[in-house]
Amino acid sequence: MPDSQPPSSDSKPLYSVEGYQAEESLGFYIGSVRSRMINALDVKLASLGLTSAQWLVLVRVHGRPGCTAADLCRCTNTDTGSMTRMIDRLEEKGFIRRVRSQEDRRVVHLEMTEAGKALYPQVIPPVVDLLNAHLQGFSQEELDMLIGFLKRIVANNESSFSAS
Repeated sequence: MPDSQPPSSDSKPLYSVEGYQAEESLGFYIGSVRSRMINALDVKLASLGLTSAQWLVLVRVHGRPGCTAADLCRCTNTDTGSMTRMIDRLEEKGFIRRVRSQEDRRVVHLEMTEAGKALYPQVIPPVVDLLNAHLQGFSQEELDMLIGFLKRIVANNESSFSAS
């Protein structure tokens, strides 16, 4: 699997202003894949009464019991107003609940309800089906390489823009 560390800073730029074509850029393809996967996931999750955005919050709360809305905003790159509305909807559906911190009353933690815990195993098969459909024809080695490359892009972003 490729190293996920950023390459040295002396590497030659891969894009130039003169040769740049938006429709052939990495950003265009990443955005296109993301958009297509979100749309497909929305269709697959509709029968469960969820959207892909709600699914992401549910997955995060499941994986990090006691997280806060601010935590979710940071990890999903969502603004606070949108996140509050999303949490409201998931709470109305009975899948998560807000629990005030015992240590600091200003802090509100999120946790899954019993209904949310019961729903969670049902959201995994549609996601697995979606990923497998989008990865048809890829070998495990190719998938590992792709994930390694994307990790390198994330690492490059963190090292290049974290001081900004």
